[in-house]
Amino acid sequence: MTDTLSQQTTIDSWHDKASRLSIDGRPVINGARVDALSDETHPKTNPATGETISHLHLGGQGDVDAAVSAARTAYEAGEWSRTSATHRREVLLRLADLIEARVDEFALLDTLDMGKPIGESSTIDAPGAAALYRFYGEAIEKATDEIPVTPEGSTALVTREPLGVIGIIVPWNYPLEIATWKIAPALAAGNALVVKPPVEASHSILLLAELAVEAGAPAGILNVVPGRGSVVGKALGMHMDVDMLGFTGSTEVAMQLQQYAGTSNMKRLALEAGGKSSNIIFADCDDLEAAANKSAFGAFYNQGEVCSANSRIFVERPVYEKFLELLKTAAEEFQPGDPLDADTAIGSLVSEKHADQVWECIEEARADGTIVKGGSRPGINGSRAFIDPTIVTDLPADHRLHQHEIFGPVALVTPFDTEEEAIEKANGTPYGLAASMWTGSMARAHRVSSRLVAGTVSVNTVDALGFTTPFGGFKQSGFGRDLSVHALENYSDFKTTWLQWG
Repeated sequence: MTDTLSQQTTIDSWHDKASRLSIDGRPVINGARVDALSDETHPKTNPATGETISHLHLGGQGDVDAAVSAARTAYEAGEWSRTSATHRREVLLRLADLIEARVDEFALLDTLDMGKPIGESSTIDAPGAAALYRFYGEAIEKATDEIPVTPEGSTALVTREPLGVIGIIVPWNYPLEIATWKIAPALAAGNALVVKPPVEASHSILLLAELAVEAGAPAGILNVVPGRGSVVGKALGMHMDVDMLGFTGSTEVAMQLQQYAGTSNMKRLALEAGGKSSNIIFADCDDLEAAANKSAFGAFYNQGEVCSANSRIFVERPVYEKFLELLKTAAEEFQPGDPLDADTAIGSLVSEKHADQVWECIEEARADGTIVKGGSRPGINGSRAFIDPTIVTDLPADHRLHQHEIFGPVALVTPFDTEEEAIEKANGTPYGLAASMWTGSMARAHRVSSRLVAGTVSVNTVDALGFTTPFGGFKQSGFGRDLSVHALENYSDFKTTWLQWG
């Protein structure tokens, strides 16, 4: 009884905080909130309830021009681009402190915007963003230049220089977190930024831009223009005064950005695009129950709205039936519920429209395969944006759903007979973002992981990542890397200064 009362108190507390939250949907340009020049607004709703939480200002070409101009002016002024790495470190550390001081607000903004559980946004996403600003603040101060060997009478200095004005386009599934993956290293390297957050989830990134000024970043160094990809995203891609684009999103949009870059000023690109990650369960796995539990996490976490979700699960035939039963049991831990309940495992999908698209895939799976778990769409809080975790069998590895990024809580489970077959099926998509495998053999772990075409291969876990390891993909999952010190390479490049003395 006490636990139930405590849980209800926590739910009521988050609902109370949400009701008192004042949400500003205006762009941040040159250090201040401004009305969009387009005069267009969008009633932004909470997908878990359908309630309007703000009127988001949608930027247009004029807003992008103003933001890019502010960024260019700030960059050329040198107050950020030519200041010491120590000063940039201090600002980023202060920004981290400010995020932590308002962690509940950041968490609520992401949860109300796109439906993720408050237990994740408040304890993982927002604190993780703060920690990542600290990571890059410390990293940039410790980066070193080079003095290579040159002929007698000369000295060469190799320095890493910022690129200039950076456009950043980010998705809605981890609004603050993935934006931070790009904003933090780009700022640390000394650039000025124009960020296009997703229409579905802009508010935490807008608040971040306000706090950057409070932390000491010059006005114009971090600008945020919400808007549609076809308008704001295209304007950034085509802009002649944007030097580089960092992007996370679909492969289709990544291809468009490549065209925009080639048509405009040949701006540089770092593109993290689609994924359809595999998870291979070998019969020599030491702990099949742990593999099933982690596999459920890899497929259903964050409502399955994860670019690297391990949604294609290949199981060696001798353990196939046992694993499937364990996976069905593990899926019980990922039932959807009120996102403002800290105990909710998965929340709503980002919108009823997106839920409709995921549901179409489930209906296709029902027609062509077998749904052994889930396959239902509960109504919660009057919203139809919730979908139960769904497990599908009997779909061949070349079926459309094995190739299509569903971006919802749907796992496809398929048996295999040989190691070679498993590798072939795992690699049998246009994508190469991530892969996982479970085995008790170290030799097999090395042998198979070396042949999996993926930017990250997780062995005896799923979808592993950390601040210190690079994240990105091969094939149509894009190029460039987020996270780790290697992300600084996206937003800077080498400059050689040759000094001749004789």
